[in-house]
Amino acid sequence: MAAQQEQADRVGHQRRRPELAAFLRSRRARVTPADVGLPPGLRRRTPGLRREEVAQLSGVGVTWYTWLEQGRPINASGQVLDAVARTLRLDQPEREHLYHLAEVAYAPDRSAHVERISPEIQGILDALDPHPAVVYNTRYDILATNRAYRLLFDRPSTAKSGMRNVLWTLFTVPEPACPVVNKKAELPLMVAQLRGAYGRHVGEPAWESLIARLSAASAYFAELWESGDVVPPGPRVKTFRHCAVGEIRMTSVSLSINGMPECRIVAYTPNDEESRLAVEKLRA
Repeated sequence: MAAQQEQADRVGHQRRRPELAAFLRSRRARVTPADVGLPPGLRRRTPGLRREEVAQLSGVGVTWYTWLEQGRPINASGQVLDAVARTLRLDQPEREHLYHLAEVAYAPDRSAHVERISPEIQGILDALDPHPAVVYNTRYDILATNRAYRLLFDRPSTAKSGMRNVLWTLFTVPEPACPVVNKKAELPLMVAQLRGAYGRHVGEPAWESLIARLSAASAYFAELWESGDVVPPGPRVKTFRHCAVGEIRMTSVSLSINGMPECRIVAYTPNDEESRLAVEKLRA
């Protein structure tokens, strides 16, 4: 098995380099000198930029870039690939593709990432009503909700914190106001999911600030965070409490969103007839 895997890795490596060469040539051909502020010049035999122009604009050597575009087995850093991607005006999927072909671990460019919920996504949330639905990012910030979610979870005791973040609510509100019944089972899993996402965001101010504030506000969060546990998200049955209808058992399912790789729709469906009737009563 080890020999077969080694052979597969070798074949994959050999195939990526020609793909990388073809991809770079095609992206270079579509960028005009005017796109990057260069004069058109004369006697251009091919459309787009020349190799030396890409190298100059990216701050790399002409020979090195030529070898990269020829698919030679050279090493490239993420910093250099970022520079080439900016010169070739690659969008996020193209940039990720470049990383994979160059066999460099991909790190999303979050400096320009703004999480905006489109009317189409909000429409999906609203169409899921009467099932509660929400859009979270990997920090558990609440980006959008539907009416059923707000009826179940939005209360004065949880809203006054001023932070639209699920973890902040669960770890800081008084016990009677916490909507999750079995905190000892649910909160460790949520913190482990947070830590799993944190590895891609180490050092980012928004992440470091949230973790520091939660650790200062909740000794239990600090304890769970220090445990170092990591788990992926997945469907689970959760039990919530509401002062008007009592306990509600819901199955949560996460749905990915195209174009928002670190966000997800989480929809909740009643897990039994009693919970379904409780949701209907709450809506009424």
